[in-house]
Amino acid sequence: MRARRILAVMALLSGLAAGGMAPGQTGQTSPATGTGPLTVLSWGGAYERAQRRALFAPFTEATGIPVAVERYDGGLAALRRAVAEQNVPWDVIDMTRSEAMAACEAGLLEPLPADLAAPAPDGTPVERDFIDGAFGDCSLTHSVFATVVAYRTDAFPGRRPTEIADLFDQHRFPGPRALQRTPSVNLEWALLSYGVPREELYRLLSTRRGLSLAFARLAGLEERRWWETGSTPVELLLDGEVAMASGYNGRFFDAMAHRDAPIAILWDGQVQEHEVWAIPRHAPHPEAARRFIRFATASERQAALTRYIPYGPSRHSAMQGVTTHADSGIDMRLHLPTHPLNAGGAVIKDEAWYARSRTRIGELFRAALTAEPPTDD
Repeated sequence: MRARRILAVMALLSGLAAGGMAPGQTGQTSPATGTGPLTVLSWGGAYERAQRRALFAPFTEATGIPVAVERYDGGLAALRRAVAEQNVPWDVIDMTRSEAMAACEAGLLEPLPADLAAPAPDGTPVERDFIDGAFGDCSLTHSVFATVVAYRTDAFPGRRPTEIADLFDQHRFPGPRALQRTPSVNLEWALLSYGVPREELYRLLSTRRGLSLAFARLAGLEERRWWETGSTPVELLLDGEVAMASGYNGRFFDAMAHRDAPIAILWDGQVQEHEVWAIPRHAPHPEAARRFIRFATASERQAALTRYIPYGPSRHSAMQGVTTHADSGIDMRLHLPTHPLNAGGAVIKDEAWYARSRTRIGELFRAALTAEPPTDD
């Protein structure tokens, strides 16, 4: 079976027709009407709970505009269909920057005005207060999150994983692995495990040799599980169904802080990515959507979000306001992926590379590892 899949990959490498990644589960109908609530697509779980407390409820309190939240798991297929039909039920989408770049290029998002964000509390202009790359034609970065590996602390008596290569070492660190059903991050980790320098990852992934090496490493994992929603890897670890799992750093932190989960995060190889706000084309309430984005990207709101989940703010002024976890009192600065103690072995995801190649790489990934048919995304 493995040989057939590798052969399929090589065939696709020789000439792949355009295809698409798996669609997000975003096709739900929205209650938004001409006078309805602002409808936001977000990612559920601990992340959405944090947003409700730090952003959505305060926005409603400040403006009187109610916020309805619908579930998003990534992908552009549902957005593409809704825009084509001019029947878009959402006002704001919380999406990754690479998908926002691809969606903007495809005309699926509204351009954002340059003066949308508010200045810092001390008057510092936004172009100096936001991190590099925060402003896109159709999106504005609000957080930096990381996909990391977490492991059960009782799975490997007498030793702990210390580097990302340990994810693939099932001799020293036995047990099933859970990985997200997407090429993103998995390909980077596979090449890091060979000792490829971080600065060479995307150059090598642009070659047949690099992709073949990465797919071979991933295919060599035994007892591998795929996940699609952010809460799944946490549950798999808590249930003892896997010994290591990829996932979002905030979800793992939430399990440790609120559920006393016996898990720890391996920061080496963390892949950092921008999370952005975007407004879909034909959104029913574009003015309210822009008002929400200005509110949610204000320095005090970004700092407030870190009191519930450890994602790095996109503003320097907000970083100065990071303090403790609202419920446990944990110092949140030490749990941000951007903290110097955690960021030493970080990979900065090349979102422009993914925006250009996501369809082709998605096809190759499915053919090599998941045996799934192409999608319309």
